[in-house]
Amino acid sequence: MKILALETSAKSVSAAVTEDGAVLAYTYQNTGLTHSRTLMPLVDAMLKNSGIALQELGLIAVAAGPGSFTGLRIGVSAAKGLAWTLELPCCGVSTPEAMAQNLRYTDATVVCAMDARREQIYNAVFFARRGALERRTPDRAIALSQLVTELQNDKSEKIIVGDGAKLCYTFLSEAGIACRMAPPELVMQNAVGVALTAEQMAVRGETVGSRDLKPNYLRLSQAERERLAKGLPLTND
Repeated sequence: MKILALETSAKSVSAAVTEDGAVLAYTYQNTGLTHSRTLMPLVDAMLKNSGIALQELGLIAVAAGPGSFTGLRIGVSAAKGLAWTLELPCCGVSTPEAMAQNLRYTDATVVCAMDARREQIYNAVFFARRGALERRTPDRAIALSQLVTELQNDKSEKIIVGDGAKLCYTFLSEAGIACRMAPPELVMQNAVGVALTAEQMAVRGETVGSRDLKPNYLRLSQAERERLAKGLPLTND
């Protein structure tokens, strides 16, 4: 089954098509342009250049969160639109689990990190062994100080991946936690990891229809927090 995967959870944007674990096509951009401007042209060019027709696809996958609120909305909306038009099932993939795929052959503790501001990160921790990932924590928004507490007695090799890797690496290192960043070509989240995770989800029957695909923000937006602080409801309804 061919899977079209989208990744828009951070500053970079990417798309990929995989089939049975093999990457058939992949495109990536990290130039600071908005995903609303870049995502669909990248997908269109990738499919045309690879000769893959939309009708060949069997599943649409997207990094559903956590991550940038705007980025997630763009990616999920694009995935919903494609899946609805093509009448295909969807997979909303955990962003940390997808990025951990970059390091699945390392035999190390994989610390996923996305900058969530205020010395917090969106995070999950996995143990990678022989190409498989064992989840150690749920996806969460966590203070870097709390992550230090969790990892201070962990003697395994620790590798940090994600767009917040530098922030996390600096904080952990200064706290005396031995760790290293993933190499530059593997540190950023990408659509290949989304597709590989979606393949596993599809085998387990964890697909949804386009109407049920939703982003997973993990926490309220700044605007919602400000409304609550003022004693206002989250919506005007």
